Parts: sequence; C-alpha cells; structure tokens
Amino acid sequence: MSKFFQALLSGMFFTFILDFFLFLGIKFHYIDYYEIDLYYNILFADHQSLWVFSLFTFLIGYITLYTNMKFALISIGFLFVLSFSTLIPPIGKAVGASLLTKEDVVLQTARFSYHGNIIYDGRKKITFYDTELQKIITLDKEKIKGKI
Repeated sequence: MSKFFQALLSGMFFTFILDFFLFLGIKFHYIDYYEIDLYYNILFADHQSLWVFSLFTFLIGYITLYTNMKFALISIGFLFVLSFSTLIPPIGKAVGASLLTKEDVVLQTARFSYHGNIIYDGRKKITFYDTELQKIITLDKEKIKGKI
C-alpha cells in the first residue's frame, strides 16, 4: 500500500472521529437543550461539509505520516481536545448556536409574520424562537412563503 493511500485513509479515520464527537456535543447540548426532535445521523449528514472534511482528511493524513511523531501527537491531540470540548455543556451549546442559529429573521406564512431567530433549519420543519411571543415554535417549511 502506498504511503499516500495510507495517509489518506488515516486522515479520513481521524477526521471522522473528530467530526463524530463534534456533532455529538452539538446534539447533546444544543439540539436536546431546545428539545428538537432530530436523530444524530440526520444532524451529522445534513451539516457535514465535504470541503472541510476533505481538507482535514488531507491535513491530518499528511501530519500523521509525513511529519515527526512528536508533532503529529501534539497536533492530533490538540484537535481531539477541541473536538471533545463540545461534550462540555456551555461549549457544545455555543458551538451549536454558532453553526445552526440564524438571527434576526422574518418568516411569512399565509396568516402570520414571525420575527426572531431560526434555532434549527431541518429538512421539513424549522424550529424558530419568536422574539415577540418569546416562545419557541415549530413551522412547516411548506407553509413558509419566500426563501429562508
């Protein structure tokens, strides 16, 4: 097996583990906090960026096989600490909010206009915090007029 292929596979393996724990922290401390009915697999699949995953795959693969062992351990260890830090509730909630929240949005339906923040934009529903009602509501995407 060529060294490049080994670097690619090891980079994919480590990146997948890092992403798993990143999204696990978001699921536990952001999605579950707002009581959004969402499975982990959907969260992971819908918000996984192919470009970021590929970048980290090549970067981590290069670090693990083409640099010295001490630098590789420190770099990968630091990335694991960052990824595992989302399992700490305030950090997981903050990372989830920065990735998933859209602030100051106006949504229109046939009867109402909603002003507030999109907490989670799902496949079929939007979880929305209405600042006028000061309440979290769930809206069907089919009933919303215009682009989100």
